Amino acid sequence: MNREQIVLHLMSAGKFTGPFSDLLEKNFDDFPRHVFLILGDDPQFPTKKRSNIVFISNSGPLGQYFSITKYAKKAEKVILHGLFGKHLPLLLLPMPWVLHKCYWVIWGGDLYFHKLRKKTFRSDVLEALRTVVIKRIGHLVTYIEGDADLARKWYGNSGKYHECLMYPSNTYREYRIPPKVGKTINILIGNSADPTNRHFEIFEMLERYRDDDIQIFAPLSYGDKAYALRVAEEGKRLFGDKFTPFLEFMPFDEYLSFLGQIDIAMFNHRRQQAMGNIITLLGLGKKVFIRSDITPWKMFEEKGVKVYDINNIDLMPLGDDLKKLNHGIVSEHFSESILCNQLENIFKE
Repeated sequence: MNREQIVLHLMSAGKFTGPFSDLLEKNFDDFPRHVFLILGDDPQFPTKKRSNIVFISNSGPLGQYFSITKYAKKAEKVILHGLFGKHLPLLLLPMPWVLHKCYWVIWGGDLYFHKLRKKTFRSDVLEALRTVVIKRIGHLVTYIEGDADLARKWYGNSGKYHECLMYPSNTYREYRIPPKVGKTINILIGNSADPTNRHFEIFEMLERYRDDDIQIFAPLSYGDKAYALRVAEEGKRLFGDKFTPFLEFMPFDEYLSFLGQIDIAMFNHRRQQAMGNIITLLGLGKKVFIRSDITPWKMFEEKGVKVYDINNIDLMPLGDDLKKLNHGIVSEHFSESILCNQLENIFKE
């Protein structure tokens, strides 16, 4: 392999960017050959400045195109961290010579745009252009093989599938958290203020339990602020003091302690989403409800992890045997060492 060749990462600024680059710097001796081109800017989640991290958000579409072209010519591999909206697909469209060495790290929303987009002339054109790009991408990266299957079905992609946990947020490590206090059933609903959480449907499911000894918690600090306020208002109307919205960010250690007090978590997304939260909760021995018609259901089923169908909810916490079962499987299959081994296989292929 030519030592001058680089591994090029195309990423949007956000909460995954910093932890991912930190992970590579910590675990990979050849970290300097990884070059990160960062699109956009997110002051809430700053990325540590390094010589191999280049911010191109201020250079305009033409400048970004030339930056990507410049580095892509020297790249052995091009890692696409998500393929959202029109920006990156349109930048890649005039670079068909790059696509065979591209590795599309499938986030979820970038894949399900095909199914969930509003059908307009503009979105039809964008989807046609995305299809031209995605069809020619040489590699698909995800730990949910069902999502790779959908990329093949929807976009005609025939790229190689690589199983990979993708980001540190999708890993589980042992946490020392306080034991659950009290007999109240603590219920977590959703992971953000994104309407795809479908909080109002969960409210309908839980309304019959509002006279029981329950407490409902909704993290709403990340996403659509107007939607967050609507959820908070409706939750208070239906459940009164038994509903607690979190409208401000919580430090990570504090959030973990909070998760330790949860008995049941409910996620009503109609696609792969909130996986970091779900994996952590399963590892902590919590009962997790998701939809049975989404790709993570099959993935958990194949690994032997017990999850529950959100269309058949109950408020019985997970038994000790199932807690131990889920914890053991999650610890084995969703560790940082597994992630690093998977990334190494991709980088050295």
